[in-house]
Amino acid sequence: MNNTKYVFVTGGVTSSLGKGIIAASLAKLLQVRGYSVTIQKLDPYINIDPGTLNPYEHGECYVTNDGAETDLDLGHYERFLNIPTSQANNVTTGRIYQSVIDKERRGDFLGKTVQVIPHITNEIKERIQLLGKTGKFDIVITEIGGTVGDIESLPYIEAVRQLEWELGKENAIVIHLTLIPYLAAAGELKTKPTQHSVKMLMQSGVNPDILVCRTEHHLSESIKRKLALFCNVKQEDVIESIDADTIYDVPVFMQNEGLDKVVLKKLNLNADTEPDLSKWNNFLSKHKNPKHAVEIGLIGKYVELKDAYKSISESFIHAGSSQEIKVNIHWIHSEELTPTNAAEKLKNLNGVIVAPGFGERGIEGKISAVQYVRENKIPFLGICLGMQMAVIEFARNVIGLKDANSTEMNPATEFSVISLMEAQKNISNMGGTMRLGAWDCKLSKNSKVYNAYQTEMISERHRHRYEFNNKYLDQITNAGMKISGINPKTSLVEIIEIPDHPWFVGVQYHPEYKSTVLNPHPLFVAFVKACLENS
Repeated sequence: MNNTKYVFVTGGVTSSLGKGIIAASLAKLLQVRGYSVTIQKLDPYINIDPGTLNPYEHGECYVTNDGAETDLDLGHYERFLNIPTSQANNVTTGRIYQSVIDKERRGDFLGKTVQVIPHITNEIKERIQLLGKTGKFDIVITEIGGTVGDIESLPYIEAVRQLEWELGKENAIVIHLTLIPYLAAAGELKTKPTQHSVKMLMQSGVNPDILVCRTEHHLSESIKRKLALFCNVKQEDVIESIDADTIYDVPVFMQNEGLDKVVLKKLNLNADTEPDLSKWNNFLSKHKNPKHAVEIGLIGKYVELKDAYKSISESFIHAGSSQEIKVNIHWIHSEELTPTNAAEKLKNLNGVIVAPGFGERGIEGKISAVQYVRENKIPFLGICLGMQMAVIEFARNVIGLKDANSTEMNPATEFSVISLMEAQKNISNMGGTMRLGAWDCKLSKNSKVYNAYQTEMISERHRHRYEFNNKYLDQITNAGMKISGINPKTSLVEIIEIPDHPWFVGVQYHPEYKSTVLNPHPLFVAFVKACLENS
């Protein structure tokens, strides 16, 4: 018999309240109590996945080991829980409808009229319970994207209503995250938006079991009593979530508020074992009390929206804290960089990272940044497109191939040092067709990356269509660039270095996807250390 318990996290009043952080924080508290927990995200948009979404629209596209292009919240889940997610952890309305339509075309519904209820809601319920039926997890937390009242969220709320009824209240509960705004003119917190949000949820047949209230000011006992009375919950089930200095404070705040105890009590699970957050608190202490600081420039095309590089900025927090170093990121738009102003914009930095991206816009600025840090011996890390720009810059300015480029930017380039992967040449659909997920890489023992990883074989996550062109391998290595990581099966160049530089590394993969609070990524750790030595 499957005894998996389900926790649903919904949101009200406004978007961007932090459902993902609350879900991840609760999961962390349950995990350190000894429970096996996973989190999934249900996104109400019709895209099949975020892979074809503009970063300005949706922030970073996060990639799992099994090659799923997912919502950035899955990055929070992995960073908090230190366990990998998969395709099953992220579901979109597009994927739900695609599956139902495929079943209808096959005749699975035996000619019945296909409707939102029961066919779409049944599909949602199946996806919700997919992880629970594996038998690996005691508790599955499901975050429902959007805000209660959104038209696109209604099928998900209805699926939750049905599941609560089918599984029973001891096996499925709802946490509603809401906002308690502070009106400065009146000098008081207002509960009415939360009351309306809960009322809207109840009109859909779902009664929240727990209210988590985002607030700028502490909630008084009288406000908690009022919320409990008008929102049909017990006062102990009204949880304050006050604004935090860092998202990593939230598990501690939620522990202090007793969120995990309330959840376990409602699910009829043992709450006697106190959560052991000693490792987490040690990380927090180092993060908040650094002994050193470094200035690192992040050169990107989407820097107006910091969430476009969420995993990278979080990786710097993990790597910096592990060494008691505060990493100050300077967000620099690649379109604003030129060969003439690169020195002025980059001269005060201890290190530079050239970030991933797609398309021609801002490319020359990235190349200018690479040239400056290479010539001035400033520590450099290039990720995916950043690694490709390092190869192009080297080919142009060291070897003398002035037209060197990627065929992504200039299909007619005379020197295509970066070119479309062979497996990509006959692909016309853009969604989910890149080289995705975890691939092996063999490191050269005499290299900076081997010193960082301390192992010869690694596995890292990818998301790209273009690659180092092995036609130029000898020419580039003879000029002084070292190939320090290669895929053992395909001979794809994964890592480049410049040995006579203090720290110059470019990687075709995305190391930021695997960095967690308790396991900072070794490449980021080594890069931050090199930046400190250059300070």
